[in-house]
Amino acid sequence: MRTKMMARRMMAWCACAMIALSVNGQSEEPLRIAVAGVSHGHLWEVIRRVDRGDFRIVGVAEENDSLRTHNGLREKVAPELFYKDLGEMLDQTRPEAVVVYEPIYDHLRVVEECAPRGIDVMVEKPLAVNNEHAERMADLARKNNILLLTNYETTWYDTNHEAFRLVKEGKIGKIHRVEVYDGHQGPFEIKCGKEFTDWLTDPVLNGGGAVIDFGCYGANLATRLMGDERPLSVYAVLRQNKPDTYPKVDDDATIIVNYPSAIVQIMGSWCWPMGRKDMHIYGDKGYIYQDTPTEMRVLESGKERKYSAPALSAPYNDSFYFLKAAVRGEIEVPDTDLSSLENNLWVVRILDAAIRSAKEKVPVAIDEP
Repeated sequence: MRTKMMARRMMAWCACAMIALSVNGQSEEPLRIAVAGVSHGHLWEVIRRVDRGDFRIVGVAEENDSLRTHNGLREKVAPELFYKDLGEMLDQTRPEAVVVYEPIYDHLRVVEECAPRGIDVMVEKPLAVNNEHAERMADLARKNNILLLTNYETTWYDTNHEAFRLVKEGKIGKIHRVEVYDGHQGPFEIKCGKEFTDWLTDPVLNGGGAVIDFGCYGANLATRLMGDERPLSVYAVLRQNKPDTYPKVDDDATIIVNYPSAIVQIMGSWCWPMGRKDMHIYGDKGYIYQDTPTEMRVLESGKERKYSAPALSAPYNDSFYFLKAAVRGEIEVPDTDLSSLENNLWVVRILDAAIRSAKEKVPVAIDEP
């Protein structure tokens, strides 16, 4: 019996002969997607792209009555396509993929609904609130042969992929230290909406505070950079620098991930005086400073040069182009990909260990699953 994954591969092999391609290298027929939840502040990613034409929203599910009738998609999507019940929406609209903008805790519930129906899923970072949820989601995805992708803003940064290339080519020698900085002044300070902060600052619904919200970026990039190496242990310090503002969760996280050949320090915080998503990679012959999504500095052969990274090409430059190409079988998603299930299972393992380490005040060993 042909599995869904086998069918995808056949589609990829035959794509040039079977489908017309547009200028961005994808099939012209819009991808039929459904939206699960509207409370996530990143919903703007859908709103600003919906008129682009590469996907069509066939349904939106939101349990909260007020949010279902008051959200940014109401001006873009017909009223009859909004549903209270996710399962009913899936059965009525039959999307090719679901994008999730619910609390991280609810990612598991969405996968439980989508996987048995054979519907691919893309969640906002991170994959899950803890290892238990992540492993259950992975089991469902594998059993039902669906794609389970995780979307990060930094996945689409030109500089990150240029850094991966330089490291692979040995331009800075052997990596021995990586420092990843992510965060901003805080979700209240930058005026995130109440529907978002209600769960973002909840230790159950979000799984933690800054450690989850911004620690996941560094864990994702480190897993990609370190390749086949797996972390030996994790040591973390989680702080509440602003307990009156964030009484239930940490607002500052320092995570040290010990690999056989390198140390990765992840600094995710709601206490930076500015927004940042940058990374420093140190090798025995040089360094890479990924400063912005497009600009970087590289020390190679004793000389530093500043330059703009080559622009990524579609579908690897945009989460929705990528989702469409993956669902339609135009590309395959390797385990090493930043969006892949395997990478993001390791992200959750690192974050889970970090939370345990901070509570126990000792390094926590990470064993192979």
